[in-house]
This record gives sequence, structure tokens and C-alpha cells, in this order.
Amino acid sequence: MEKMKEEGAGDETHVILFPFPAQGHINPMLQFCKRLASKELKVTLAMTLFTIKSAHKEVSNNVRVEAISDGFDEGGIKEAESPGAYLERFEVVGSQSLVELIEKQESSGSPFKCLIYDSVIPWALEVAKRFGLVTASFFTQSCANDAIYYNVKKGLLTTPVEGSTVSLPGLPILGIHDLPSFIYNWGSYPTFLDVVLNQFKNVEKADCLLLNTFDKLEDGVLKWMSKLYPIKTIGPTVPSIYLDKRIENDRDYGLSLFESSNETCMDWLNKRQAGSVIYVSFGSVAELGEEQMEELVWGLRTSNHYFLWVVRNSEENKLPKSLVDEDKYSEKGLVVAWCSQLEVLAHKAVGCFMTHCGWNSTIEAVSLGVPMIAMPQWTDQTMNAKFLVDVWEVGVRVKLDEKGIVRREQIEKCVKEVMDQGDRGEMIKRHAFRWKMLAKEAVDEGGSSDKNIEEFVASLLCT
Repeated sequence: MEKMKEEGAGDETHVILFPFPAQGHINPMLQFCKRLASKELKVTLAMTLFTIKSAHKEVSNNVRVEAISDGFDEGGIKEAESPGAYLERFEVVGSQSLVELIEKQESSGSPFKCLIYDSVIPWALEVAKRFGLVTASFFTQSCANDAIYYNVKKGLLTTPVEGSTVSLPGLPILGIHDLPSFIYNWGSYPTFLDVVLNQFKNVEKADCLLLNTFDKLEDGVLKWMSKLYPIKTIGPTVPSIYLDKRIENDRDYGLSLFESSNETCMDWLNKRQAGSVIYVSFGSVAELGEEQMEELVWGLRTSNHYFLWVVRNSEENKLPKSLVDEDKYSEKGLVVAWCSQLEVLAHKAVGCFMTHCGWNSTIEAVSLGVPMIAMPQWTDQTMNAKFLVDVWEVGVRVKLDEKGIVRREQIEKCVKEVMDQGDRGEMIKRHAFRWKMLAKEAVDEGGSSDKNIEEFVASLLCT
């Protein structure tokens, strides 16, 4: 592979990172940008024009931002007729826009040496190879989920999946509904299925794979995947203040597509006792039905604990009128449209996290030692729930009824199991603290992820 011959100091080694334009993809890659900048690399984050215009916060001063067009500069994915139409145009327009950005940097005298691209946009690798750049594919989901998609893509896991359990290398025995929803519910969301499977379309051409996890968290499956690809674990990609504290003023991700109610949340939490609050959030994408929202309301109320619930503006109309009228700013419960999740999870008042089990939320809670109540909705969340309950033992998982609804009695039961002073709750708290320490160890000086990042940076400096 052709690579640039000129050696230089760290500030001449220019790296570009290119996330898919969604909050859950931007956050970990932006955080990795800051890690690389702290290692004296020059770092550029490429984001779509619409994402840049929509952001409520500015990116770190150590990270440059450049615009990429996805063909929908005014409205982003909502402007497209369908997800499939968006992805098709993003590839065509985005490829050309990326070419133009790389050429602009070459003519400026500060060329890119390496492209780190989101694994769900594999066409970015092909663009980078045309310019002889070093390439790294950044996977934003867990290694366990990646392994499932690899097995399906390579025909090693037959689909539709038959039987009640699945046995695969490096993974525990999985129930059929522990698999990612695109796999166990075969035929659902075919466009998104193609996206996750095509992460492995051309990945063997990449110089390495970067995974937002750490060695001890997914030990077995990482060892298996490492036999197939040059993998480097570089996580958790969580702001440094919550882990090793080695990046100055690194207190949040630094970019949000949602407007936050931080001051309201912190004022409310500051009035609560340690470990007394259930934090409830289902992320930036998941949607709940009205019946499920009502069951959640009553389950939280009857649990007899305080709760802080994030309900996006697009979901608020599903809330029972009684909650909006009585509880939105009440003593017992607080409902907000968005908040700084890390700041909330780190607050001493929070005793557990009821979560959809998106990977970012999961690894944030692991990093901060917060016990979880798993209520997965779709995609990778079911696998994450399996691991947090049965492998890491840091939480419990709700059970669905025959209609696929989690009833109020089940919610109350899970809350009490985690929050109250019982054997299961105490065991979960011990395990949560243990994983918190291991997460910190991984990114701290000399830890497994820190060593991998150092090796990655060193490989760029010497090429």
C-alpha cells in the first residue's frame, strides 16, 4: 500500500475522522478525536452540513471540523424519501465531497495521512485508498454484535435462524431473542440489515479495526475476532473526567443534536438522597407506544422511588395527560426532553438506569458503575441486554407479556430488585463497581486501550 514517505512531528500528522451523521455515532468518534489530539496528532472531524447546522454545542478547540455534503444539506435524513434513498445519495454525494476535502487538504500543505471512518459507511474506505491513506474502520457497536453480523455476512450463521438457541465462537449460548433484532426478526428493516452486514463488505482492506470497547469487557469474542482482523480496542470512548482525567477540561462530548435541560436536572437531583433516583432514558431514536408509556408511568409511580425520565419532544404527546399535568416538575418525578446523560449518571442521587441498552448508554453506565434495568427495543440492544444481565451481572432485564408490553407490575418488580436492599441488588452494585474500575484501568496510562491508542498513533508517526 502506498503511504506518504515524509516523516514529521506530531502536529504534521493529520488524521480525519468521519462518523455517520447520527448522535450515537458522532459521540464515540468525537471522543476518540480528543484522545488522538491529546497524543499530539492534528485531528479533523468531517460531519455533514446539516449536522453542523443542527448542533447545539461546539466541538473541542483541539478538533477541527470540516463539512461533508450528504446531498441533503437542508434537512438531513428527514429530507429523504426513505432511509434507503438517503443512504444511496449519501454514498454518491458523500464520496465526491470527501474526495474534494482530501484534495483541498493536499493543496493546503497539510494533507491527511489517515482516514478513520464509521464502519457503516464502507465506501469511505474506497475513497481513502485512492489517495493512499492509512485507513481504520471504527465500529460503534459492541464486538459481540459485530461478531453476529460477521457470521451472517459470511454465511456462518444460517438465516432465518432456526431453533431456540444459538452457539457461536467466543460468545455465550444465546437465546433466539438475544440476537440483534434484524437477525431474529428476519426480514424486518431490510435497509438497516444491509447497513450492518455491509460493515464487512470490504473491511479486510482496512489497516485496522477500532472498537469502542475494552479487552476485559468482551474478552472471549474479542480474542476470536482478533484472529480474523487486526483489531484494536480503544474504549470506553467516554469523556476523560469520568475515567482517567488525563485530558484537560474534557467534561462532555462537546456536540449535541438535542437541546439539554441540564440546569433543571441538576437542581432537581441535588435535592435527592444518594442512590434514590431511577434515571429513565431510551436514547435518541427508540420510540415507545402509548400503552407502553402509560405502563411505564404507573410502574415508576408505584415503585415508590424518585424518577428522572427523558422523553424527547417527538415522544411527549404519548405521555398520559395525568403525568404531564401532575408530575412533569413534581417532587416525585421529573420529565425532561433531553439532558447530559453522563452528568446525570455520575450524580450520587442516581441509583439505577432504566435503559434501552444502546451501546453508548450501556458502556457509559458500565464506566460510571451504575446498575441497570434493561428494556431493549431493537437492533443491537437485545444483545447488549444479554451481556449486562448474564455476563457482566450489572442489571436485570424486564419481561414482556404476550402483546410485547412491559407491564407496570414488572417495572415495579425490576426497580425494587435493583434499588432495594436485597441480595440481588447488592450483588449487582458490587459488579457495577468492579466494571467501573476495569473501565478506568483500560483507558488509564498503561491500560489495554491506552496501549492500543499509543500503538496506533506510533504507527502513523513512523509511516
